Amino acid sequence: MSAVRTKFVILAAALAFLVAMAEAHSWADCVDWRFKDPKKEGWSTKDGECFGWARKFPVTSKTPFGDLDSASPNRHYQQNPKDFTSCSDGKHGREPGADETRQNPISKAYGGRYGTMASGKAGDMMCVRWPAKNHAVKNEKDRGVFISMPPSPTTSDPKQKDLDDMVIAKLSYKNCSNISGDTDHTPCGGCFKIPSDRKPGTYMVQWRWELNDNEWYTSCWDLKVDAATKTKPKSKAGCPANLETGL
Repeated sequence: MSAVRTKFVILAAALAFLVAMAEAHSWADCVDWRFKDPKKEGWSTKDGECFGWARKFPVTSKTPFGDLDSASPNRHYQQNPKDFTSCSDGKHGREPGADETRQNPISKAYGGRYGTMASGKAGDMMCVRWPAKNHAVKNEKDRGVFISMPPSPTTSDPKQKDLDDMVIAKLSYKNCSNISGDTDHTPCGGCFKIPSDRKPGTYMVQWRWELNDNEWYTSCWDLKVDAATKTKPKSKAGCPANLETGL
């Protein structure tokens, strides 16, 4: 291969990498993130640990945090405004993403090569983590992350138009533990409370992020709500004052 051709190949690869970075979009990485110090917020591995994951999250793939946009299938799912399918089925959407539809039984989406299903009690604080993917920078507007949860246990995934009426929290997308020089893999997150009126059962929960006007990305998971104890339930993680946990 000539020196000129070698330089061309290297340049093309570099440009492809930059385009991929510019087009990278986010997803929910961990859906039950717990701080090692409940009084200290942090989204990097030194600050906490994950106890629950989105549906079919490939925890055994050893893919580094934030790199599942280049995996096959990738995790970022952009809804198509023509149908707004609530959870990716790997087929629909402007970016199909990975299959996050409800499994039968639900356990098929968890365990083994997949992550653990999240659980908690009504009133518990739950924290969710996601990679910034270059979109938590100063020149981008923070349109927020919306957390939706039905009022009663689910037997099927609600339609998006119904989930829009089930929003229980709006979180700041740009609430991150900044990594100097790497706006792609910077970890971000936010916390919300499981509503106190939720009865024991398994609920579908949706993470929905608006990047631009009517440009939505979602991640879905199942949350097992256990019966409350007689004593006041304790939060599993602290919720810093700068997080917006309600509407």
